[in-house]
Amino acid sequence: MKKPRAKRQAKAPRATRFLAVDAWLDSAFYEAGFKAGEAWESITIFFRRFRVYGAKRALVELLSEGFTIGAAGSVVMLALAMPAFEETAGDWRAQDDYAVTFLDRYGNEIGQRGIIQRDSIPVDAIPDHVIKAILATEDRRFFEHFGIDFFGLARALTENVRANSVVQGGSTLTQQLAKNLFLSNERTFERKVKEAYLALWLEMNLSKKEILQYYLDRSYLGGGTFGIAAAADFYFDKQVEDLSLAEAAMIAGLFKAPARYAPHINLPAARARANEVLTNLVQAGFMSEGQILSARLRPATAVDRGGADSPDYFLDWAFEEVKKIVPRGVTHSLVARTTIDPNLQRAAEESLEFHLRQYGKDYDVSEGAIVLMEAEGAVRAIVGGRDYGASQFNRATRAERQTGSSFKPYVYAVAMENGFEPNSLISDGPISWGNWSPRNYGRSYAGRVTLTTALIKSYNTVPVRLARDHTGIDPIIDLVKSFGIESPLNGHKTMVLGTSGMTALDQATGFSVFANGGFAGTRYGISQLLSHSGDLVYDKARDAPPPRRVLSEKATASMNQMLIHVPESGTGRRAALPMTRSAGKTGTTQSYRDAWYVGYTGNYVAAVWLGNDDFHPTRRMTGGSLPAMVWQRFMTYAHQNVELKPLPGIEGPMRIETESSDSGEVAENGQPSAGDALPLALSAGTASFLRELSSAFEKAPPLKSPRKNETLSAL
Repeated sequence: MKKPRAKRQAKAPRATRFLAVDAWLDSAFYEAGFKAGEAWESITIFFRRFRVYGAKRALVELLSEGFTIGAAGSVVMLALAMPAFEETAGDWRAQDDYAVTFLDRYGNEIGQRGIIQRDSIPVDAIPDHVIKAILATEDRRFFEHFGIDFFGLARALTENVRANSVVQGGSTLTQQLAKNLFLSNERTFERKVKEAYLALWLEMNLSKKEILQYYLDRSYLGGGTFGIAAAADFYFDKQVEDLSLAEAAMIAGLFKAPARYAPHINLPAARARANEVLTNLVQAGFMSEGQILSARLRPATAVDRGGADSPDYFLDWAFEEVKKIVPRGVTHSLVARTTIDPNLQRAAEESLEFHLRQYGKDYDVSEGAIVLMEAEGAVRAIVGGRDYGASQFNRATRAERQTGSSFKPYVYAVAMENGFEPNSLISDGPISWGNWSPRNYGRSYAGRVTLTTALIKSYNTVPVRLARDHTGIDPIIDLVKSFGIESPLNGHKTMVLGTSGMTALDQATGFSVFANGGFAGTRYGISQLLSHSGDLVYDKARDAPPPRRVLSEKATASMNQMLIHVPESGTGRRAALPMTRSAGKTGTTQSYRDAWYVGYTGNYVAAVWLGNDDFHPTRRMTGGSLPAMVWQRFMTYAHQNVELKPLPGIEGPMRIETESSDSGEVAENGQPSAGDALPLALSAGTASFLRELSSAFEKAPPLKSPRKNETLSAL
């Protein structure tokens, strides 16, 4: 009995210690809470001294909300700034170190790109009146602001409101340089935010003199010229140091709209713009009225350049291609023989402009893009927009627009590789994929149909059923990438109906696989690169990787057998060519924002996109309407006087149906004759022979009139 009692006596002191600790914790927490309450009461009493009432309180509340919104806005702006700074990655100073002279496929010079460093005139060597003319017009407070001029922005807004139109811009010279170096001319809020941040970044990393130097060297000034040195030579056949005030004013007026005010195109408009620049010099306080009087009385006259147009959109793309393929360590001054065909380039430009002028208002569409290449991959024409001077943004190579139904052939191609055939039957009926339930254009279903019928009538449920039940999304993505398409795909299931964006260049590249027998890796725009001394730096036939098969011969033939029916009896009947069979696919996106026709023959592949830069919907324009008409017009011209090649796996005569069909897109009748307005094309050999013959007749001495009874033996 003693041992249990001893244990109880041993446990008692231990319990007492736990109680003591518990009591101490309770007391400590109580004291801490009490002290905190006292401190809070003291703080509250202290801040009561600053309490405001009435109008003052309203002001304080307003400031408080302003600080809150400002803090949140700073976080948002920081998030927007991150993509802007990604544009500065790499050696951005050297991005235009290459100086390239471009030749067309026949060896004729068509333009230049890049900055030849010996032609880059230092700012200190440029006459004072030239610098003043540019700053007075583009950015009067250039040496005072830090990249963004809020005073200049306010002044521009005031003038625009007063004139009830846009008469002044608020962008600083630094912001314009940021756009030229890192961004495009695409009119989006994201681009303006990036432009502002990059302007601040440039101000922190470059001196004012360096910013001005880059601006004068990199700006587009019309006529295919970049930089003030090239413009002085092109327009006035002078060095920058020799420009008069009148000539400097005319060049300074080009920075705003080089196409509109180019003196070799519209001299009266150029002189009127130069007169505005002279007025700006006086208003800015840079010169007096007396100093500019002589320039007003004797305006500048540009050198006659014969009105030759430069294929600038093609040259911009070709310049980027040169930088990709030129070997390391090679001189940066090069001559590039390109694949462009000037006749086909002009035909594509004419077709786009013709149809937009004729029907642009009816369809509420303002812009377009075209890429034309031979079936074996040589790019013959690129039209990146209606007016390069108004916008240098290349819609053919940089604008990723939703493809609509023109994406469906890629889905069918995967199906052909998986054992399907053009006559395979499949259900065109209601379908759901998760919470997505796509429907056909006409909200009706055709039941069991062949894959050929489903493709030419552009049923939506069939490619969705193929992807969901038979192929999956990943094989489609893999096939598209293997075709040489560089535009990123979103990978969503709606992609099978064309919700992912692509460029017109990529669309033509993808369809060229069908025209080229299933081979990819054939697209190119540079056939040779040479140094100015004549050394061969790059040769496509020697240095480019060989084409690779990405689609089996059987699958390619099956795709061609289906796609030839689109212009013959499907949604693209307006694209049918009178001289040869063609294949293709129309595409129309939601709300009619984008319309496509991508088609090909055994000779050529071409992609046409029409839409609006600001993404506003067109007036019910489908791929089978205006895009098909644009395609048909210049492709009719392209196939004149050429040896017509058959499509792989296609035999038999062409069959054109004119009756309307129950299609997935609107197929309208009554299009104008597209091929009659264009002259027949001459081959390069014929054109060269006629030029030589004409030159020989011009140089020959005139024939004397024969005497009586004499004959013209010379004839």
